[in-house]
Amino acid sequence: MENKSTSYRKKCLRCMRPESSCMCSYIQKVSTKTKFVILIHPMEFKKVKNNTGRMTYLSLENSEFIMEEDCTNNKRINQLISEYNCYVLYPCEASTNLHTEKIPTDKNNLIFIIDATWPCSRKLMKLSKNLQSLPRLSFNTTQESIYEIKKQPKKFHLSTIESTKVVLECLKDEKISKEKLNRFLDPFKKMIEYQKSCENDPNRTGYRRKIINLER
Repeated sequence: MENKSTSYRKKCLRCMRPESSCMCSYIQKVSTKTKFVILIHPMEFKKVKNNTGRMTYLSLENSEFIMEEDCTNNKRINQLISEYNCYVLYPCEASTNLHTEKIPTDKNNLIFIIDATWPCSRKLMKLSKNLQSLPRLSFNTTQESIYEIKKQPKKFHLSTIESTKVVLECLKDEKISKEKLNRFLDPFKKMIEYQKSCENDPNRTGYRRKIINLER
């Protein structure tokens, strides 16, 4: 019988990844006037090992991380809505496009960013009556995701941390240095690099050799 104590892998309690692949050393916090709240759907939280929502939260100094499926009666979310000028990053026809329009900077702004698959994001918005009344934000991009280990539903769909970087680039009044913006995705890139090295390591438990079919 396998000894559970030897098979258990310790987790980093900050990034929630196994200690052997902790990404905390690559995270450099970005300071913003805008507050960010990462809303993670419970289904996404189960995949926290490769989840970029928590990574985004750890990379933003002025941020919170909340797990919820229906935000309607969430006390903390309702408190934030009462205290801040709130927006939801969620594209739709009526959304404010951050590449062409500005949001007021003389107010105490907060942006909710939903961390979930598109079906779960739609469900969260459908259930959360308090979020439905908030103005929505979107952006234009021709950037393709570098999330090689996870297939995106459409060509220009980005991960949570990649989307947040685009938002930060659009918020010109934040005056974030180019160096900090360039390094914002460092933990994400290192995570992808690590996962790919694991997939290609024949000595690693669970390795499956890729068979290339040369037949025409």
